[in-house]
Amino acid sequence: MTITIIGAGAIGGLAGAYMTRAGHDVLLVDRWREHVDALNARGLFIDGVRGEMTVPVRAAMPDQLTEPLGMVLVATKSQHAVEAVRQLLPLLRPDSAVVSYQNGFNESDIVALLDANGFDGKAMVIGSIPNYGGALVDPGYIEFVHEGPIQLGEMDGRRTKRLETLARQLSALTEVQVSDNIWGQIWAKEVYSAQVVFSALVDARIRETLGVERYARIAGAVVREALEIAEANGIAVEAFDFFDPANYRPQTPADTRRLLDNINHAIWLLKKDQNERTHQFKKKGSGIWWDIVYRNRPSEVRSSNGKLIDYGRRAGADVRLNEKLCAMIYEIEEGRRQLGFHNYDELEAYVNQIGKALP
Repeated sequence: MTITIIGAGAIGGLAGAYMTRAGHDVLLVDRWREHVDALNARGLFIDGVRGEMTVPVRAAMPDQLTEPLGMVLVATKSQHAVEAVRQLLPLLRPDSAVVSYQNGFNESDIVALLDANGFDGKAMVIGSIPNYGGALVDPGYIEFVHEGPIQLGEMDGRRTKRLETLARQLSALTEVQVSDNIWGQIWAKEVYSAQVVFSALVDARIRETLGVERYARIAGAVVREALEIAEANGIAVEAFDFFDPANYRPQTPADTRRLLDNINHAIWLLKKDQNERTHQFKKKGSGIWWDIVYRNRPSEVRSSNGKLIDYGRRAGADVRLNEKLCAMIYEIEEGRRQLGFHNYDELEAYVNQIGKALP
C-alpha cells in the first residue's frame, strides 16, 4: 500500500525519505512546486545530526493526485491540516486512514470534517506526535536538527493492525511508541510547547533563552498554567521523553529547582546529537522561530497554543498568561512588535503582576 505524505517539509520529508530508503512505497506531496521538482530530479538531500545523505524519492503536487488513497500522513503546518484533508475528500475511502502528523489539536477537527462528509471520522483518524525535528532549508534540502521518538495511537486506544503496520514502517526513521492514550500525549506536547512559544520571543539560541534561570522561571509559569488548562478539561496529561507534568506543579523553592534542572536536561537532550564541528546548523531555534525569522511567515501558534487557550476559556480556566504570550507572538508575526529580550522583561512583569511567579 502506498503511504501518501501530505507536506514534504522537515517532518514529512524525513519520514518519507527514511521509509522510502527502507523499501516502503511512499509518495511525498507538496504545494511548493520548486521543492517537488527538486525532489523528483535530484532526490531529497539531508544533512544535520546523522550526516549527509541523498534519497531518491517520488513527489507530486496536490492536483496530481488521482487514485484513491489508503494510508495518508498529513504533515503540513498545523494551520493547514484541516484544509489539506478537505482537499483530499474525493480521494478518500471508508477504509482510508488519516494520520494527523504534526503539532496541534487537529485530530478532533479532522474527525468532525470527515463525519460531516459521510465518513466515520473516529474510525479513520490516527493521532501522532513526531518529536524529532528538522528544517526545510531549500527545495530538495532538509536539515535534520534533533532526534526524538514518534508517539502514535488510535483515537480510541485500540491496538489495530494498521497501527502496528504504520509503526513498523515509521521505525525506519526513529523509535515509535504506540500509545493507548494518544489524545493525552497530544495535550502533553501542546502543554509543553508553551515554553517553546516563549523561546520564540527573541532571536537567540535556546541556551540563551530557556537555558537562563530567570527566563526558565517565566517559561515554567506559562507551562504550569497550560497544565492547569488541561486539567480543567479533564485531560490525563501523559509524560513523554523529556517532559514530566509532575515537575510543573512546584509548591516549594526546592520543587522549582527540580523543574529548572529538568528544563536544562531537556535542552541537553535536544542538543546532545548536534556536533557543531562537523555541521553548522542553520536552524538555531524552534520551528516557531524558524517560521518567523527564516521563512517570514506565520507560525503554528494560532492553531496549536491558540486552540489550547480556546479549550481553557470553554472550561473556565485562567488563561491570562498563555493569552499574553500568544498575543505577543501574533504582534511579532504582524510586524507590530520586535523580537528581543525586552519581551521577556514585559512577560516577567506580567507574571508577577497576576501572581503567577514560581516559588
